[in-house]
Amino acid sequence: MPRPPAAHFAVIGAGAAGLMAARELARAGKRVTILEARTRCGGRIDPLPAETFGYPAEGGAEFVHGAAPVTRALMREAGLSLSPRAGTRRRLRAGVLSAADPPVPGAERFYRALQQVRDDLPIAEFLATHFGESRYDALRRSILRTVEGYDAADPSRASTLALREEWLARDDGEHGRIAQGYGALIAHLAAGCRDRGAAILFDAAVTAIDSLGGGLALRCAGGATFAADAAVIAVPLPCLAELRLPPSAQARAAAASDIGFGNVVKFLFGFATRWWADQGGGELADLSFLLSDAPVPTWWTQYPAAYPVLTGWLAGPKAERVAGLSEAELVALGVASLAEIFALPAERIADGLRIARAINWGNDRFARGAYSYATPQTRAAQARLRQAADDAIFFTGEALYAGPDMGTVEAALASGLETAQTILAAQ
Repeated sequence: MPRPPAAHFAVIGAGAAGLMAARELARAGKRVTILEARTRCGGRIDPLPAETFGYPAEGGAEFVHGAAPVTRALMREAGLSLSPRAGTRRRLRAGVLSAADPPVPGAERFYRALQQVRDDLPIAEFLATHFGESRYDALRRSILRTVEGYDAADPSRASTLALREEWLARDDGEHGRIAQGYGALIAHLAAGCRDRGAAILFDAAVTAIDSLGGGLALRCAGGATFAADAAVIAVPLPCLAELRLPPSAQARAAAASDIGFGNVVKFLFGFATRWWADQGGGELADLSFLLSDAPVPTWWTQYPAAYPVLTGWLAGPKAERVAGLSEAELVALGVASLAEIFALPAERIADGLRIARAINWGNDRFARGAYSYATPQTRAAQARLRQAADDAIFFTGEALYAGPDMGTVEAALASGLETAQTILAAQ
C-alpha cells in the first residue's frame, strides 16, 4: 500500500544541499526540521570570522565556477555580488618564474584521443594506454596534476568521460568569489528556511533512521529521537556510510562506494605585508595563482583585493599522505613550501606570518574529506541513489549531481533543488 503524502520532512545536514532542499519543501507548505551535527550551517562551506584575516575568508569552498545558474540566482536574490577573478597565473620553481600554463607537447593529440573515448576507464589507465611513451612525460604530469589538484581525485579511479565533460564544458560565467563570502549565501538560505517555518537544530548528529509506525524515527548521537514522515539525507559520502538505515535505503546507499571522494588541506597564511609582490622584479604584483612542485604546490592571492594573504591547496592522494600531521605541522609544511618556491629562508617566511590556519578536511568528523568526483561507475551509482522508493528516504548533495560541475557548491545547490522538486512532483 503506497504511503500517504508526507507532511513533515526531516532534513539531515544544513549544508548547501540540505538548506536548498529544506527551503523548497517549506515553501510548498511542508513542515521541515533540519538536523545538523555541527553548531553552524554551511557544512563544507566554512566562513571564517572577518576580523581574523581582514575579509570574509573561506576555510572551505571559495570560488564560483563557470555558469553556476543556481548559485547566481541565489546571489541575485540575496543581493550578493561577484568579485571576478583577476591577475596573472604563474609557475615558480626555486625562485625562477615562468608561464603557469606553457604549451605541453602532445596536448592536441591528447584532446583528439579524449574525444574518441566511448567506453569509460580511469584517466590513469587512459594515459598509460595512449600516452605511455617517455615523450609524453610532461603531458602525463600535467594531466595528473590537474586531476589530483583541481578535482581532488585519485587518477586510478577518476572517470575519463566525466573529466572530458568537465574540461570541454562551455564556460558561460565569470569565475570569481562572492564578495560577501559564501557564508552570506548560507545565511540567506538559512533565513529563508526559518522564515517559512523550518526549524534548524544544531548538535543533532543523526546516527540511525528506523521505520516506525508508517513514519520514520531519527536517532541522534546524544540520545535524542525525532519523528518525521520522510527524510532527506544531505551529508558527505563518508558520513552517509556511517548512517544505519532501513534495509531498502541501506541497499541504495551502498551504491555511494562507486562515487569517488577526495580530500583537501587548505592553508590560509596572513602576513604583515604582500611581500611576494616584490619578488621576481615586481612581476608578481598582480599574482593570482602560483603553481609549483613544492609539497604544497598551489597558492593563490585575493587579487585584485590587496589583502596580505596567501591561500595554499594540497589535494587528492597527496593530501591523504599528511593525514597524521597536526595543524602546527601542516603550517610548518606550508612555510617550507613557500620557502622552496621563492628560494627564501623558511625563517623569513615564518617571521612575517601574523595568522596561519591549515584545515584538513579529512580530519573533520562531519565531512571526512572535501568533495566528490566521478569514477566510471558513478553515473549508475547516482541513478541508484536518486531512485524513488517506498521507504520515504531521499538522498541529495553535490555527489549526486550529474553535470560537469560535480564537487562544487553549484552541484550541491542544484541537487538540493532537484531533490525537493522531485519529491513535490510525486505528491
